[in-house]
Amino acid sequence: MEKSITGAMLRKMVVSGANYLEENKEYVNSLNVFPVPDGDTGTNMSLTMKSAVKEINMCTSNNMEQICDAISKGALKGARGNSGVILSQILKGLTSSFNKLKEIKTMDFANALIEGANVAYKAVTKPKEGTILTVIRAMADSSIKIAKKESEMSTFLKQVIDIGEEALSMTPELLPVLKKAGVVDAGGRGLLIILNGFLKIASGDESELKLQSETDKISAGAGSPLASANAQFVNPEVVDYNSLADIEFAYCTEFFIININKKTTIADIDKLREKLMEIGDCVICIGDLSLVKVHVHTNTPNKALGYALELGELNGVKIENMLEQFRALKVKNNQEELKKIGIVSVCAGEGLANLFKDLNVDYVIEGGQTMNPSAEDIAQACDNVPAENIFVLPNNKNIILAAELANDLSKRNVFVLPTTSIPQGISAAIRIDPELSIEENKSNVDETIKGVISGSVTYAVRTTSIDGFKLKEGDIIGLGEKKIVTKGSDVSKVTENTVEKLMNDDISTITLFYGKDVNPVDAGALVDTLKEKYPDLEIDVQQGDQPLYYYLISLE
Repeated sequence: MEKSITGAMLRKMVVSGANYLEENKEYVNSLNVFPVPDGDTGTNMSLTMKSAVKEINMCTSNNMEQICDAISKGALKGARGNSGVILSQILKGLTSSFNKLKEIKTMDFANALIEGANVAYKAVTKPKEGTILTVIRAMADSSIKIAKKESEMSTFLKQVIDIGEEALSMTPELLPVLKKAGVVDAGGRGLLIILNGFLKIASGDESELKLQSETDKISAGAGSPLASANAQFVNPEVVDYNSLADIEFAYCTEFFIININKKTTIADIDKLREKLMEIGDCVICIGDLSLVKVHVHTNTPNKALGYALELGELNGVKIENMLEQFRALKVKNNQEELKKIGIVSVCAGEGLANLFKDLNVDYVIEGGQTMNPSAEDIAQACDNVPAENIFVLPNNKNIILAAELANDLSKRNVFVLPTTSIPQGISAAIRIDPELSIEENKSNVDETIKGVISGSVTYAVRTTSIDGFKLKEGDIIGLGEKKIVTKGSDVSKVTENTVEKLMNDDISTITLFYGKDVNPVDAGALVDTLKEKYPDLEIDVQQGDQPLYYYLISLE
């Protein structure tokens, strides 16, 4: 039995945890409290883990520090949804404790769990118990005591996970909404599934280590860092350098070795990899005795080619001068004229996207209630806008944390405006004035969104009791900003009732955004009904084309 975790083993653990969660993500999704069709905790956590795996697949060493940096960086870039962001912070805490070690023992793992819990709690402005935070804290609090008694890693992890299961079972007692829905916290369950994937590796079970695609059959050769996790080959990303001085090795060199000599062995491929590491970095040397893929950054590509020719013939040779690439990039960036303020918004639906563009939003990210974009998605969108400062409109409370992480990944100055719904986002976009300062705009938007009441109409995906309603699968439900306010069987009638439930004496305008499953004629008829009911109010309808939600409702 293993008493410590090496860098290679940690690589396997992350891959195993990611794969195990992917297999069980729909189960995790089913634990979402609200019985609406966009419950996506499992999906968000799985995509966050996949991003971490993608990053370690590109790590060419099993050095602990490099593996930990890759895990942390990948999870940050892929973090999406509140659950994914919190997971990324747990992994950040774990890896910050691991990265200076050569091997991880049980006490090291215990200390890392404590750091993971601390970092995760700090990431949330108002931590709520009965969530994934409760589960990681319970495991962290018990881990030191367990580690003092258990030096064998699989036994240690099993006991820590058992503590996590106990904490998870208590989440309904800490959050009444979970108890009413008859479920445990989805994020906590996702975390325990990941740790069970870790446990499989510690116990010698590598069943979760599998290639993700049959198309990636250039598998890692014996001794390769990638072989140790059965990871698929992914081409390295373009390196982002800040200056010419940062580029130690100038030539990106790639090629295949084909028609390999009969005398060549797997050991020779391993020796080639070692030689390449001596003359450069970012080394990829994977394959078998039928085909080898090579990538290296070096100042002596002639040596790399010469070493390879000792094994067989060369094919697909590509050598790129990264110094020249950098100079061209600097010229392009220097020529780029940046305006003072740009806007990025998140929404799902062509109609909503067009509306945001009409309101001078520079870039619309496809996503929202049905697919939360990652921190990297948001950062890339910001980078695509030629502006010094970018206002981001998340338009969903489950996207705000990921949007805040985007500032660490973007080359722009990113400012997240805390819009939690499409109606709030539209009002915010109208209020943003490029002539005003950042602080003035933030203050104006904060004031504006406080006056917006948001609602929506969708359908129940399961039979449950919540917010005083006994729901059957398929029931049409009307939601306020925090709870279900009405139910029924007719979309138009439920929408009318939702408006009535949300109405107050300060409202002067009602706007409906109808989804892709709503007939425009029906939407028009509903507006006529509302005009008869509220003759003194301004009532409008817009084509939103959003999926899953029949109507989004704005009251101002």
